[in-house]
Parts: sequence; C-alpha cells; structure tokens
Amino acid sequence: MMDWTDRHCRAFHRVLSRRALLYTEMVTANAVIFGDRERLLGFSPAEHTLAVQLGGSDPAALAKAAAICAEWGYDEINLNVGCPSDRVQGGNFGACLMRDPALVAACVAAMKAAVALPVTVKCRIGVDEQDPEIALDALADGVLAAGADALIVHARKAWLEGLSPKENRDIPPLDYDRVHRLKARLPGVPVSLNGGIATLEAATAQLAHVDGVMLGRAAYQQPELLLRVDSLFFREQDPHADAFAAVVAFEPYVAAHLATGGRLHDITRHMLGLFTGRPGARAYRRHLATEGVKPEAGLDVLRAAVDEVRRAEERRALVA
Repeated sequence: MMDWTDRHCRAFHRVLSRRALLYTEMVTANAVIFGDRERLLGFSPAEHTLAVQLGGSDPAALAKAAAICAEWGYDEINLNVGCPSDRVQGGNFGACLMRDPALVAACVAAMKAAVALPVTVKCRIGVDEQDPEIALDALADGVLAAGADALIVHARKAWLEGLSPKENRDIPPLDYDRVHRLKARLPGVPVSLNGGIATLEAATAQLAHVDGVMLGRAAYQQPELLLRVDSLFFREQDPHADAFAAVVAFEPYVAAHLATGGRLHDITRHMLGLFTGRPGARAYRRHLATEGVKPEAGLDVLRAAVDEVRRAEERRALVA
C-alpha cells in the first residue's frame, strides 16, 4: 500500500471505523533514522489504533527505527516480509527475506529488545520455488521464537523472478487453506489473513479459521464498506449512518489541512472510491479529478462532488 495509506488516507478511514486497526505505508528503517520524520511518521492522534510498518534487514537499524516509532506514539511495530516490489528486492528487505528466516528472527528479536510495543510480522506463504509448507512454518517458528506477537499472512507466494510487483498482487494463486493450517498448528498465536478479501462477508467467513483479516485494496478502492466494520465485527454502533454523513464528519479535518496551505487533492485522491457502484459515482469522481486538483480547490469542490451523488440518487428514487 505504498503511496496509498498516507496520513490523510488513514484519517479518512478512521472516520469510517473507530475500531479497525490501521497500518501505515511501509517505511524503511534507514528512512526513519535519517529522513524527515514528520513527513514519514507524523499522524493525527485520531488515527489510533495505528501500526507502523517497517522494512529492512539490519537488526540494529530496525531496532533503532522501532524505538523512534515508539517515541512517536505508534501502537504496534510491524515488520514487512511480504512486499515484492523491485525497490525492496534491491535493498534486501520485503518478500526476499522469506529466504532467510534466521535473519528475520534476528530482526524481530532486536526490535522486541528495543520497544515494549507489540512487534508483528507480515509475510507471504513463500517466494519463488519455495515449498509453502516448509517456508511458512520456518519463518513463523523463527519469528515466534524471537518474540513476535502476531503474524499477518498474505496467502500468496511472491514470484520475485518473472512477475512484476503488480502481477504479484493477482497472478500467484491464493491459498487460504495454507494459512488455515498455520493457525491450526499455532492455536495460541494471533494469525491474520490477507489477500483477495473484497467484502466484509468474505472476511467474516475467514474468521472461522483465523483471528483477523487485513483488507488492503478493497478498503482503499471501496472505503464505504468500512462503515459496517464496527457493528459487524465489534458489536458496536457504526460511527455514521452513511457515506454522506461520514464526509460531513470529515470536513473539519479537510478544512484544517487547507488552512495550513495543503491542497484538497492531497486528501480527496484517497476518497475517489467512496461511492463506487452508486448512482452519480462517476460524476463524483470526475468532479474531484478535474476540480479537486486545482490549487485553489476548497471544501466547496468536495461538497459539489458529493452533491452529484445526492442528485443522482434523488433522480433514481423519483423514477422508482
């Protein structure tokens, strides 16, 4: 979710669900240590509960980065051992670390020694020609022995040779049963499943086998589904009756960003999928895509885009 789940995206998703655990984009340990921390790590207190996702393969650097993240107030440190992008392969982190479970375990041990927060690991079921039965167990056993508090498993192999990062999100077949077997073997370990879950109903079905479900592209591309998370999974009242009410509730955040000189598009680019499948959704997206990118765009542009959906739904109701 690099370049997707930035602080504005997360602030918007938090308006849609009070209880879902949010994750940052993956940020490398060296970027945390040497980079612009406000840009990389800054977040609104309203985003809690929030996990920071780190990438790296140097235990000492990851330990230092984890300590910095803890000081910034994150609730969880997550080590990404599943990202298949060219950049992570060149830097020897992400999915290529599936080949070296001992090193991943050393990274986890170093981070656990540096922070009191939960340290979790996100991984694939294997890479390239690895046997997922062997590879996933080896990684899981190693990091758990090192103190990892939970596992999040993307139920696909990553093919680092022959497939692009985009193709790695779709082409390798999903193997949910492999993740189910891991959970059955580790009944006392929190295991969450990731990959290909597009609806809350599908997530509910998986919770018969695992402890949690991570939504990535589905939550980003159709954020309206998050409006039912609290009632469906936490038996709590949903924060807003519908997407229209959620946008109104989000307006103060947007206004505050604009007041500091930020651009509307910084935020609304994460809102394009909000009304997917509803009358007026195309006009909503078109208005934000054409008007929201202008330097002077303000809340009136967002409101006008939402009105496209309101009017379309009113017209449909009159016809019906």
